[in-house]
Formats: sequence, C-alpha cells, structure tokens
Amino acid sequence: MIRALIAALVLFAAAGALAQQNYPSRPIHIVAPFEAGGATDIMARMIAQKFAESLGQPVIVDNRPGAGGGIGTAAVAKSPADGYTIVFGNLAPNAINPSIYTNLQYDAGKDFAPISVVATVPLILVTPSSSPARSVRELIALAKSAPGKLNFGSPGVGSVAHVVGEMFNTMAATRLMHVPYKGGAPAVRATLTGEVSMMFATVISAKPHIRSGKLRALGITSAERSPVAPDIPTIAESGLPGFEVDVWFGLLAPAATPRAIVERLAQEVRRALDAPDLKARFAQLAAVPNPTTPDQFAAIIRADIAKWAKVVKESGAKVQ
Repeated sequence: MIRALIAALVLFAAAGALAQQNYPSRPIHIVAPFEAGGATDIMARMIAQKFAESLGQPVIVDNRPGAGGGIGTAAVAKSPADGYTIVFGNLAPNAINPSIYTNLQYDAGKDFAPISVVATVPLILVTPSSSPARSVRELIALAKSAPGKLNFGSPGVGSVAHVVGEMFNTMAATRLMHVPYKGGAPAVRATLTGEVSMMFATVISAKPHIRSGKLRALGITSAERSPVAPDIPTIAESGLPGFEVDVWFGLLAPAATPRAIVERLAQEVRRALDAPDLKARFAQLAAVPNPTTPDQFAAIIRADIAKWAKVVKESGAKVQ
C-alpha cells in the first residue's frame, strides 16, 4: 500500500509538471470585474489580444461587474488555480475594498497570486466650467467658505474616485459631500451639468470635455505632470504637497496557482507591453506601462492595503 501511495504521488506530481510545461493548452479567461467600456475593460481586452497572439490560445475577457469590482474578483479567488482563470484587477477591489466592505467574499492579501502590474493611470480633478474655482487653491478656499455645501461625484461608494475624494477632504481639511452614481459616465454627466461641484475622473473620460471647455481641469493626481496633459498641474504642486495617487491595473491568479505559470504570465505581460502598437494605445488612455515581477506586485498590494485602510479610517468612508 505504501509503495502504491508513493507511486500515485509521483504520477500526480509528474502530471502536474507536464500540465505546467504544456500551459496553456486551452482558452484562458480574464475576468474584468467592471462594466464594459471602462478603463479596466479596455486594457484587459488589449492584453487579451496580445496574449492570444503569443500564447496560441483564445483569451476571453469576461465582464463581471458589481460591488466595486468585488463580484468578479471573488469569482476568480474561488476558481481552480490552474492559470486558466485570472483577473484584471485594480487598486479598488484589490487594495481599497478590504477596508470599505464589511462582507467582502475574498481576502485581498491571501487569496491571490499577483502576476504583474500592467499600467498605472492618474485621475484628473475636474469642475464644471461654471465653477468660480480656477485652481486647486481656489477650490479649497471655496469649500472652506461654505462647509458642507460643495460636493463631489464618483462612480459609486468604495470606488477609487470616492476614496480619493475623501483623501482630498482629509488633506485639505474640507467638508465636500460625496454623491455616488452608478458608474463613471453618470458621474461625469453630473459634473458637466453642475449637479456636483467636482470629481476625480479618468483622463479618457474627462479629456474630451476639457477640450470642449465644458469641464475645467484643476489638477492631476500623479507625482509628475502627464505627457498626455502636460498643461495640467499636479495637485501636489497646486496646494496639497504629498497628494499622489496613481491607479494601478494588473493581473492576478488564484493563490495556489503554480509559480511556473505565474512567472510565464508575468513574462507575457512584459512582452505585450513592449509592443509599439500597445504602447500607443495605452498612451491614449494616459496609462503608463509598468510591468513588475510577481514579488514586486505583491509588495505594492500590501503597501496599498495599509495606505488606503488609513485613508478610509480617517475619512469614515463606508458602504451604506
């Protein structure tokens, strides 16, 4: 019996090693835990196309939105750890949600094997063109002159824009009221009409309206000015030193995924991001390619979980 058990274990290990060597041998599914058409979905499809070309297998993007990205992220956490179901995560579900949702269906720090960051994207602080504030300093002064009267929009409670808005409140000592919407597009529309006083929007959603003059860009959240919007000052240089947010997007697999498969996928990310056509398309999104090793990505996630837990605690932000 002992010999039979040892033989079975050897065969099992050999089968696992062979499966890793032959990976991938069937279609790969990338879960995008947000709605179609948003930045997560767009970048996930760009990466999926490159993966399909280099890996020789179909790579399918599944949109599973809901709960601030939590529904799709939880589904991947519970999927087989074989490299065939991975998630295109970002800062919100993988670093902010653990502090803002009380009933999260996954452990962001333990249930995933980080593969690689794909890109980082800044946000732009925008106001309606009718706003009297023409700079970050003027907006802060306006908010302090009428505490609780000004508000800010976001794609929903727990979204990156929501928590960044709360961080702005904390650092600027303002009392801007949060108004959540069901997605980024409705939040931008509310800012255009003046229904809300400001919002932190993605570059791709805000830039057309900035060009048309319907939105006014007051500052960008990155540490340095963006090459795609060099005329927009950073928020840090505009009155809030130390204010810096770059929203990262990256690939993660279920926690027990074999290291060889994780490393292979990280290599494929680097290969994809070296492609000139992908670089050009990312530039249109103001997305900065930033491939990492799995260990580097894991360290980024740990640091951001701690950072945003502090922001959430100080602001009192929570899911209603």
